[in-house]
Amino acid sequence: MALPGATKRGDGLMFEKLQLTGKTAIVTGGTKGIGKGIVEGLAQSGANVVVVSRHQDECDAVAKEMEQYGVKGLGVKCDVTIASDVANLMQKTIDAFGHIDILVNNAGSAITKKAEDLTESDWDRVIDMDMKAVFFMAQAAGKHMIAQKSGKIINIASMLGLVAEKQVLPYCVAKGGVLQMTKALALEWAKYNIQVNAICPGYVITDINKEALSEEKIYKHITGKIPMRRFGEVGDIAGAAVFLASPASDYMTGQPIVLDGGWTMQ
Repeated sequence: MALPGATKRGDGLMFEKLQLTGKTAIVTGGTKGIGKGIVEGLAQSGANVVVVSRHQDECDAVAKEMEQYGVKGLGVKCDVTIASDVANLMQKTIDAFGHIDILVNNAGSAITKKAEDLTESDWDRVIDMDMKAVFFMAQAAGKHMIAQKSGKIINIASMLGLVAEKQVLPYCVAKGGVLQMTKALALEWAKYNIQVNAICPGYVITDINKEALSEEKIYKHITGKIPMRRFGEVGDIAGAAVFLASPASDYMTGQPIVLDGGWTMQ
């Protein structure tokens, strides 16, 4: 049985539903780890990518690397907690590509500290980066999406927005807030054909944490708590991001995709 809208030429088939040719995607924290993996996944699916971090040289390098997939890349230095930087990012994206179709809010920060030892500065640093900046990035991109009556916003939350962990209180609060923000924005902007969803990763091995997580004692301790008995990989998260950025997810909004090996179902 053909999918709704399919023709003899194959229009509407799942492969085509996952293509992003001609779309423009902004990815914050896009030069390392999960962020870089998402940039690569979107580029492989045909999207032009705007790579965002606080370091211009790293942004430029990743943007250039993505051109191997036949797409255009743009690196933009941006501190997502600074309003003028965010405005500059949006303008540079519009100047280069003319539209903003996909926003991935991936940039984040965490502090490991006992609750009784947290300072106001500690709290503000995490909340500003992990929750406040997520909204104002979404608001800035959302204004363009509202005007064009379409858009995809993907917020990288965490399984710790669903369950708690010791000594990362501000992070848990911020990620829980991002999940509620995702629902509220999705509800408010559904009428503009903007889908807002979230991804909640569990423990994922990246180049940044590979050495620490590979230590036998730490590996056994953490994987012993994961029903699937392994860490996630960057590709697991990138695949979900491509789905949420694509037409395949057009009827999905306000929802989290939890990629934690089963951690939160216990």
